[in-house]
Amino acid sequence: MKLARQVQKSVSSNFSFMEVCGGHTAAIHRFGLPSLLPPELKLISGPGCPVCVTPAGFIDILVGLAQKEDVIIATFGDLIRVPGSSSSLAEAAAGGADVRVILSASEALTLARSEKNRKVVFPAIGFETTAPGTAVTVMEAKAGNVENFLVLSAHKVMPPAMEELIRSGTLIDGFICPGHVSVITGSHAFEFIPERYGKGCVITGFEPTDILSAILMLVRQITDNAPRVEIQYRRAVRQEGNEKARQYMNEVFEACDAEWRGLGTIASGGLKLRERYSAHDAFAIFDISMTSGNAETGCICGDILRGLAQPPDCTLFSSVCTPDNPTGACMVSDEGACNSWYKYHRHE
Repeated sequence: MKLARQVQKSVSSNFSFMEVCGGHTAAIHRFGLPSLLPPELKLISGPGCPVCVTPAGFIDILVGLAQKEDVIIATFGDLIRVPGSSSSLAEAAAGGADVRVILSASEALTLARSEKNRKVVFPAIGFETTAPGTAVTVMEAKAGNVENFLVLSAHKVMPPAMEELIRSGTLIDGFICPGHVSVITGSHAFEFIPERYGKGCVITGFEPTDILSAILMLVRQITDNAPRVEIQYRRAVRQEGNEKARQYMNEVFEACDAEWRGLGTIASGGLKLRERYSAHDAFAIFDISMTSGNAETGCICGDILRGLAQPPDCTLFSSVCTPDNPTGACMVSDEGACNSWYKYHRHE
């Protein structure tokens, strides 16, 4: 409560801060932090949920691959119910497709070793946090000649998306930067934001005191007219980040333009496998390419991911669209803004 009172005393005008980490979104609402803040200070959820920003076209490709008799889709569980243009992996599995839930890329590789006569496709989603693990697994597959292990990469990188939000006119005064992503990237990855755009950045952890401290630090940056990148989450994040993890990423992946659900195509916003690892690239092996797919009818997930709307603004929220029956991707994952609002605010 002491931190909350400090924030309340420090706020003298309207402020809007955006968190771009699904873990922060979930924590903010689980701990009821908005109720501790002055009405002049608004927290906005951005595109910080990996499942939420995975485009419908990617799901369409997975559903198509799942129909092949010699293909096993080995995926994280929260991707199964993400809607594509007309179907999901859950519906494909109900129709007989072989879709298996795994907890890591390494587990998918183990499956490929045991299912040598079938292709195991791992849908690689997530930001810089999970990309190193995918990279190490691809390197291991190549070294072990596990040719039936394939990666369909939808990995995203966060800084270009944050820049796109600013350029597209999302009105925010500062970013609550992602904690786990920053463990890999380091704080230097965000330095262009205050330098080019005059927006403050604070990297923070996931406890209530972490987030409130970050909010107070951002308020003080604005009050002092001194936007910069600060690390509140010093127990995990260093300025230089994890150099070894980035080496693995750079070995296996290269930057590419990528579609983000709700944000469109972002230059250098994604990661694709390098040519030397093309034997494990599902896009190359099946000779397929990304398509946009069709957006959800009546769902405003895109506006929510851009910080232009909140979940209750959607006419489908909590009536047609629920965690048990999600219409949009933001309702699927525990890290999605709609999912968090449904759990903690739907009765308000």
